[in-house]
Amino acid sequence: MNNSMALALPEQQPLAKRLLKYPFLAHYQRLFLLVSAVNLYFLFNGVFTEHWWHENGFALETISELMLVNLTVAILIRQQYVINGLFWLATRAPTSWPLSIRWHLAKVYHFGGLHSGCATFATAWFFIYNASLWFYSLQGINLVPDFLLALSTVLSATLLLIALCALPAIRRDYHNLFEIVHRFGGWSVLAGFWLHTWLSVIPANGELAPLLQSPAFWLLCLVTISIILPWLRLKKVPVVITRPSSHVALAKFDYGVTPFAGSSTAISRSPLTQWHSFANVPSPNEPGFRLTISRAGDWTGELIDDMPSHLWVRGIPTAGVANIEVLFKRVIYIATGSGIGPCLPHLLAAKVPALLVWATRDPRKTYGDELVDEIMSAQPDAEIWNTREKGKPDMVALAYRAYRQFNAEAVICISNQALTNEVVYGMESRGIPAYGAIWDS
Repeated sequence: MNNSMALALPEQQPLAKRLLKYPFLAHYQRLFLLVSAVNLYFLFNGVFTEHWWHENGFALETISELMLVNLTVAILIRQQYVINGLFWLATRAPTSWPLSIRWHLAKVYHFGGLHSGCATFATAWFFIYNASLWFYSLQGINLVPDFLLALSTVLSATLLLIALCALPAIRRDYHNLFEIVHRFGGWSVLAGFWLHTWLSVIPANGELAPLLQSPAFWLLCLVTISIILPWLRLKKVPVVITRPSSHVALAKFDYGVTPFAGSSTAISRSPLTQWHSFANVPSPNEPGFRLTISRAGDWTGELIDDMPSHLWVRGIPTAGVANIEVLFKRVIYIATGSGIGPCLPHLLAAKVPALLVWATRDPRKTYGDELVDEIMSAQPDAEIWNTREKGKPDMVALAYRAYRQFNAEAVICISNQALTNEVVYGMESRGIPAYGAIWDS
């Protein structure tokens, strides 16, 4: 790459064209708005047309089923097999299709908008359900036994706590709290819904036929299977960790699994508390895989310092954002620091012609000669920007220059949240397809 060649950034598109390129109107948010529109349609239709609430009670079954449908979608869309299936389906499009279609298909990784939207409205529907029960109870109309009213109140409060802990600010600043509440609160809610469904549907004589005919029973079966599946693959496996610097650890796994390029694996030192996902780096024609772990908090810091001999893994390798590369004829990878980890497997696999731009501090000192040599072997024309020597670069300008010089169709950025948003918007607002992680889990 000719570093001496300067390319001025073109003007952004007119406001009307770039409006939908802003981060707050990304596909993730659009899916959330779509879920909101569908649920609000049902709510207004129920209030003004179906008259769900009347002097003798309200549509108990309808509201509870709407809650369970939302909950089921929220859980299933996060299931590893479903995620891999969504990526597989979206990337079937050949590169001969119009770029405008492939541009949108590559946004498949925004599926989290369905999760957050449906989870929000599952909570809202159950809150409406519980508030309605209390309203009628205070009027002397007892629609359910007292023990079901008490159970629904506890479930409603737990769902609300889970939703509050999932707010972006809390999830970011108190991630351990978010994870514990999400896991144990979620399990508690699932058990509570099973109990609630059993007590609501099974008659006094214990006949099971009404339960088997209830949509709630089958939806809960789907949710339960989805949640259990990853834990059926829970195992403690050996790991060999090397530490090229105090900032980075390279973890090597070989326990009979060689994941596909662009997938991630969740690891833990204590399976009931913290889990962290990292991009898998399989080496071509070699079994096993590596993870590049950078110091980014207490958990990663302790792992780099302690270097345990075994770690827990769970579930299956799951597709990540950069898998959308196959939808394009040529791509640019923009990485900063340890963002090289998710890029490296794609660069090694070389399924798509690609060019790397990597900005990091003292790459050889931080990541070791072996890893940097491996990167350079796969990407001899890569631009590696040493921030200690050159200072912080304008990553949008670097991305655009590489895009033009390499005649690429898309830019994939793996960096921190702020810089990823800056690069993605900087490209898309100029009519260039761009993609990057969205930090929604």
